[in-house]
Amino acid sequence: MTKQVEALIAGTYLAGTNTRRVRRALAALFKGAIGKDAVSRIWRTVKTDWEAWSKRPLAAEDIVRLILDGTVVRVRLDKKATSISLLVVLGVRRDGEKVLLAVKNMGGESEAAWRALLDDLVARGLKTPEFLIVDGAAGLEKALAALWPEVPTRRCTVHKHRNLLAHAPDQLHEEVSADYTDMIYAATPKEVEERRKAFLRKWRLKCRTVADSLEEAGDRLFTFTRLPSAQWRSARTSNAVERLHEEFKRRSVNGGAIPLGWTAPRHLVPRFAVEVNRSRP
Repeated sequence: MTKQVEALIAGTYLAGTNTRRVRRALAALFKGAIGKDAVSRIWRTVKTDWEAWSKRPLAAEDIVRLILDGTVVRVRLDKKATSISLLVVLGVRRDGEKVLLAVKNMGGESEAAWRALLDDLVARGLKTPEFLIVDGAAGLEKALAALWPEVPTRRCTVHKHRNLLAHAPDQLHEEVSADYTDMIYAATPKEVEERRKAFLRKWRLKCRTVADSLEEAGDRLFTFTRLPSAQWRSARTSNAVERLHEEFKRRSVNGGAIPLGWTAPRHLVPRFAVEVNRSRP
């Protein structure tokens, strides 16, 4: 069997199917020559590579920023569809290149789950980052505060935008979005702060819950203004991770549920090279 054939089989499996379906799909192409044992052997190789990737040393990585987020995906376990939480950690190198550091099922998004994942990264050599971007999940923020209390942490502006809209009547969504965009995308730290004060003054009167939601994020929503302005674009959001979440949803919609719950994270890795590095700071 050639390397090209093995790559085709592995790629078909990684597209979101199982061993039996891979064998059936390729049987006609290879005139029945691809048996169950061959497919299983190739998949064991993929599994070994995945495990090696998950344990690789990180000491040589010049990571200056981390983007951390959790997502829920549908998987098949024991022939039944169920949901699991995956924790995703994306690193940004000093030159702006993004690198996926970890995708793990830790049984939830609690402080303990995030701390176990972060401790594993540190044990593998990850240096203390200079900047953190999070989605506002309480468990994650507690874990980061315990591990790296001095590292600036910033709330994702996209997540906060969604929160603001959730607290506003539908007829006010367009106005909230316009005011929020004017504030977040102001050109200087001074302008950002001025528009922040104006936003709060207006929405305390017009819709108090919107103002309260913005205040809940505090100064961490605006930590990106501490960085050079050239880096603001990528530091405002966790969009790079969001694109990976969207890929999970796409595969779940098309296939119902990703097979083999323990392998769910590896569906992110092949897509990562295409999706995650579309833009740099």
